[in-house]
Amino acid sequence: MTGGRAAPAEDGGFGTDNLPYGVFERPGEPPRVGVRVGDHVLDLAGVSGDPVFAADSLNPFMARGPAAWRAARAKVAGLLHSESGRAATGPHLVPLESAVLRPPFQVADYAVFRASAEHAADVERARRPEVQEPEPLPPGWPHRPLGRHGRAGSVLLSGSDVPRPVGQRRAPDGGAPLFGPSERLDVEAGLGFVVGCGTSLGRPAPISEFAEHVFGVVLLNDWTARDILDWEEEPLGPFQGMSFATSMSPWVVPLDALGAARRAGRAQRPAPPERLRRNADWGLDVTLELRVNGTAVSRPPCAELYWTGDQLLAHLTANGAALRTGDLYGSGAVSGARRDQRGSLLGRTGDGAEPVALADGTSRGYLADGDTVTVTGTARGMGGAAISLGEVTGTVRPPVPRRP
Repeated sequence: MTGGRAAPAEDGGFGTDNLPYGVFERPGEPPRVGVRVGDHVLDLAGVSGDPVFAADSLNPFMARGPAAWRAARAKVAGLLHSESGRAATGPHLVPLESAVLRPPFQVADYAVFRASAEHAADVERARRPEVQEPEPLPPGWPHRPLGRHGRAGSVLLSGSDVPRPVGQRRAPDGGAPLFGPSERLDVEAGLGFVVGCGTSLGRPAPISEFAEHVFGVVLLNDWTARDILDWEEEPLGPFQGMSFATSMSPWVVPLDALGAARRAGRAQRPAPPERLRRNADWGLDVTLELRVNGTAVSRPPCAELYWTGDQLLAHLTANGAALRTGDLYGSGAVSGARRDQRGSLLGRTGDGAEPVALADGTSRGYLADGDTVTVTGTARGMGGAAISLGEVTGTVRPPVPRRP
């Protein structure tokens, strides 16, 4: 399900319908919190005088809770909409070209799901080629989301290089496993949900409390070594094949900015367990674009995700696991029904069998050293114009040399 097309973006998609949060610094000055307005960053500490915005991360502000989030957003929007307010904000608007962007928040814990039915089916086809089902989904798929825990220390800010991972993989001849650089390095373009308010140990966060805990969303690229992953996925599942790098966009788009992008969510049959049944519309009609070396290779539709962000949060905490400010959880690769809507090269190229052509005349089944991957995202804003989720980018580098 997708909504109507948004009107053209104003201010590059960073107008007052958006107002995403980030952390920036200028030469000789400490980092601080700001919101992006067009091609500027509004220094919130300067314009508001609130010391919570003089921090080097969003964590202290996010911990204040939803009432504070809404009040701050309303205040900034009010200033930018009035003549007197614009005069007051003028001295605190910093041109983007003179600002250095920093990680927007300190990642506490990181988890990633496989929320797309199409991506889950692509993985199953590659893992079990003997299966002839048109959409082979893992056992138990309709009953709970599939997920794994990642490494908070491997979450990288957009623009960071990604060394090709090294690990153990299956030998083509069925002999002893090989150890070396991944030969099937992939991407997973998706959404990340940023937790603002935590919970106590033993208390699950019910699906109805999604907006009380989640502050906003970012773009993610969960880099994946398919060959390392294939070897380790049985019996315990993903480990080194997906724990080496996850790239994150620098701007956190508040949930309130995505009100016009909310949708009922994809039909689920059979109905999931009661604790996972939706009671609000938290499907998000966000369109991603995946580019390799500047060539758009797919446009994944987030509205087609089988499991929505509120369901993922409810499942993440169903066993009583506590949430902390700065927790990040991702959707995994977003994929639609068509090949040109797949959020991974695994799905886009049929596990490398049908390489995608790039504008420079080369083609890719999987990534080569030197390739730059960029994921962007857009949605309809409350005023009808398109808003931008920014971009997340990373360049593949050769493996880090090993000591003898």
